[in-house]
Amino acid sequence: MTKQIKTVIASLLLMSVASAQNKMTPETLWSLGRVSAIGISKDAKNLVYRVSTPNVAENKSASKYYSVPIAGGNATEVSDYKSLVADKNVSSDGKYLLYSDEVKIDKVNGKDFYPELTKSDVQVYNSLDYRHWDTWNTGSFNHVMFRENKSGTTGTDIMKGEAFDSPQKPFGGDEDYIWSPDAKSIIYVSKKKSGTEYAISTNTDIYQYDIASGKTINRSEGNLGYDTHPDFSPQGYLTWLQMKRDGYESDKNDIIVDFNGLKMNLTLNWDGTVDDYKWSPDGKKIYFTAAVDGTKQLFEVNFPGKTKIAVQVNQVTNGDFDVNDIIGFSGDLILLSRGDMNHASELFSYDLGKAKWNQLTTVNKATYDTMALSKTERRYVTTTDGKKMLVWVILPPAFDPNKKYPTLLYCQGGPQSALTQFYSFRWNFQLMAANGYIVVAPNRRGMPGHGVEWNEAISKDWGGQVMRDYLSAIDDVAKEKYVDKARLGCVGASFGGYSVFYLAGIHQKRFKSFISHDGVFNLESMYGTTEEVFFNNWDHGGPYWDKSNTDAQKAYSEFNPINNVAKWDTPIMIVQGGKDYRVPIGQAQEAFQAAQLRGIKSRLLYFPEENHWVTQPQNGMVWQREFFKWLKETL
Repeated sequence: MTKQIKTVIASLLLMSVASAQNKMTPETLWSLGRVSAIGISKDAKNLVYRVSTPNVAENKSASKYYSVPIAGGNATEVSDYKSLVADKNVSSDGKYLLYSDEVKIDKVNGKDFYPELTKSDVQVYNSLDYRHWDTWNTGSFNHVMFRENKSGTTGTDIMKGEAFDSPQKPFGGDEDYIWSPDAKSIIYVSKKKSGTEYAISTNTDIYQYDIASGKTINRSEGNLGYDTHPDFSPQGYLTWLQMKRDGYESDKNDIIVDFNGLKMNLTLNWDGTVDDYKWSPDGKKIYFTAAVDGTKQLFEVNFPGKTKIAVQVNQVTNGDFDVNDIIGFSGDLILLSRGDMNHASELFSYDLGKAKWNQLTTVNKATYDTMALSKTERRYVTTTDGKKMLVWVILPPAFDPNKKYPTLLYCQGGPQSALTQFYSFRWNFQLMAANGYIVVAPNRRGMPGHGVEWNEAISKDWGGQVMRDYLSAIDDVAKEKYVDKARLGCVGASFGGYSVFYLAGIHQKRFKSFISHDGVFNLESMYGTTEEVFFNNWDHGGPYWDKSNTDAQKAYSEFNPINNVAKWDTPIMIVQGGKDYRVPIGQAQEAFQAAQLRGIKSRLLYFPEENHWVTQPQNGMVWQREFFKWLKETL
């Protein structure tokens, strides 16, 4: 065999390997780049973005920054990415820099009270809000600051002495504070409540601080729910997102424009809830994202101003994908991030005039091009009360309808979070399907994207119609000949974890295996240990000790998973984060102990340093491996 022939054969073998249809694995999932936009370049020709890639060996992620032409083309790695985009934290006249810092306000630690006892680790609290999400209250608060835009200057704390946060904890960032267009004032978001009052309320407001006088006014005063996402129109009108009801974190989110003192609700009569928004450059429209029919799409609403033109909401994009973020505009193009159940988010432009997409980044294309993808199908199931419910069915790669497959009922958390074409790096449907499982993911009661009434139907009814929706979904799909009815599993996190615990007591031998991650197991102890009390007050009607409260008593008696533990008869794996203060560790301990004492095959997967999520690469890898290990053992 000649050297030339050997070279040709070797090349053909390499081509064959390259074109082979791989399947998603945990290792592949944790090697994908995670794309996020930084912004549009100052010359408006390029889009600057970050790619964060997990390094499992080092148990951390590394980031690189790139610039890609908005018109399309090759991306270029950049080092000084900050110089390429306008700094929104610099005032329009360039005089001041806006930022935030943590300020110690309250005494909490033993040494705060007794300075000579420096080695004490005591914490003293006189009210609630002593911990939140995954951190304990140390007496320090986020405060908005500004200073002259030159080195060596000291900052001015615009919230001096206030025991309140801006940015909001735990998830607020620099989107919580902005400059006014004239650089004369600062707008910021804060929930100006303390202690127990803070824990039972969602009443954030939009505040305006005047640079010259140092005075602050409340621009959203009178509204009792969340006011967030402040922005200004090109004409200078303050805008924000608003929920009306105090204590209801999943209320309808509307777009409010303060038009010369008149607060105009542009989405009042639209039957949906807004995620995020941006003004068009001409100030005639607002574009926003929202869940609709199992996806997340781009919408537009016109701003009538002084005219008598009717306000009209229109859906702009359509397809089995999620529009995740609105980045900005360039001529007729709107720049967006987009993903689906088979693809992590990438950056796109969308031509508003031609309704045409153009993909700008292809960070993970090489991986997906060699991968056999799962297939997602829409299925509409009739519920027990005669409603039409969307159910996503995700089929394994190379699906063969003549074979039988083990099938997982996926229970979404929230409880009022949309189940769309999202791409999770933990609850990854593509990975589940690649391991040979059909996934059944119902848009059950309590999800946005199907109207406000459907979304609100879960409140004070956790164990009611929503559970019947779950069973309707799995029973309907299980009629298919390719579903192995003897190998059905049920998995979920948060409210989804609660759903697993609840279904374990009522499933009547439908399921062969359960996995509950950070799930609510005991509604009474949950009420006594969770940090955001407003959530339980709204969803369950109030405290368990209020015997005159019909809604609460029904929740704690009929909808409490602990009351059905005697009927548990199925293997269950319980996953818990040690720093999860939303659904604290006691929930998992109680559930695991109950399963063990009843002699049920069970496993506790405990992550001491993780919160309600799993964020560290090696922990994420263990999570994936244990997830499929358990299913292999029990299903």
